[in-house]
Amino acid sequence: MAAIKPFAAVRPIKGKEKQIASLPYDVYSNDEAVCEAKDNPYSFLHIGKAEVDTTPADAADENAVFEKAAENLKKFISDGILVRENKPCLYIYRLEKNGHTQTGIVSCVSLDDYRNGIIKKHELTRTKKVIERYNYIKYCKAQTGPIYLTYRPNEKIRQKTEEITSSSPLYDFVSYENVRHTVWKVENSQSIADFAELFSAVNSVYIADGHHRMEAAEKYSSKVQSFQNSGGEFNYCMSVLFPSDELRVYEYNRLIKDLNGLDTDAFLQKLSEKFYIMPKNDGIPFRPFMPRQFGMLLFGKWYMLTLADDTEYGSVVKNLDVSILQNEILAPLLGIDDPQTNERISFISGSKGLDALEKTALVENYGIAFSLYPPSVDDIFSAADSGETVPPKSTWFEPKLLSGLFVHEI
Repeated sequence: MAAIKPFAAVRPIKGKEKQIASLPYDVYSNDEAVCEAKDNPYSFLHIGKAEVDTTPADAADENAVFEKAAENLKKFISDGILVRENKPCLYIYRLEKNGHTQTGIVSCVSLDDYRNGIIKKHELTRTKKVIERYNYIKYCKAQTGPIYLTYRPNEKIRQKTEEITSSSPLYDFVSYENVRHTVWKVENSQSIADFAELFSAVNSVYIADGHHRMEAAEKYSSKVQSFQNSGGEFNYCMSVLFPSDELRVYEYNRLIKDLNGLDTDAFLQKLSEKFYIMPKNDGIPFRPFMPRQFGMLLFGKWYMLTLADDTEYGSVVKNLDVSILQNEILAPLLGIDDPQTNERISFISGSKGLDALEKTALVENYGIAFSLYPPSVDDIFSAADSGETVPPKSTWFEPKLLSGLFVHEI
């Protein structure tokens, strides 16, 4: 059963929330983050991506970056830019964009639930990135970006949430990409107990986004537990829990630099052994409208690809479009055996549209790109429930949670 816990958040002082809150650290390159933060001393990027305040020499030293993040966090608190709640609370966090609304519960979740499989994952993590996030927690003594969790819809949780959101919010502002962010504080002890009881009936919770941060939190917790009792804040991880029917999941499209030594005719011939290939002579980018169908941009020309048979690949994950693309095209034909490490492949969210995919291919000189049919939340649930992991960068969730609205000190 899922356990949630209130926490005494460190959060923006009222009136500065829009200036403080930033997109997640991994949305920005270093140059983009510097540009974003240079004229805003309140930006959470000074903490979440402290490279913005380090010299090139310091930036090469990871410890210098973590030290700067910890220093900036302390300064934001001492200067009153971030304030600490005087008691543990829950929060309701709503995001609205272009008519889409999703409302989640901000709480801490138990890392024991992650260890025991109540909180389920569907992606593998990269050791280097986990170590980076581990050190960030270690130096800051805090979790600064919530894990994006989801669960199957629960009407009683929805009703309780609506009860809270009928009151005046703590924060309400419009930020990046015209997304409205609204936050309500839940400080009434009975309401907190009600939410905890309702979630205790939820059998499984799933990581939508934040696998590396969750794994890093678990590793830090395990390390601290080796010389402390297990009941401290370090054994909990800050999260936002959304019902799955409110999520918006996008595909994660692929770009590849070259044809792995093949010429165009040879590549198309090999491709035709598994796929029906239809040239798109109208020049309009092709967006797949059903599973097992792909758009392909090959040196400026669009094609529609359809898997030629109804082969069942033997597992939930292997039947996903992102796996079919990887196992039938990227690995055997284009030599992309490990998309996590191969420098010839890049990724772009389907939320940006196919014009962005086409422009990126042209400007950055990619020879080939693929558009995919988006996976569903049920696909993610099925993969996690079966204990399988999907290929890296299989999903993209929007709108993005902002960093800096909540910090969990440990």
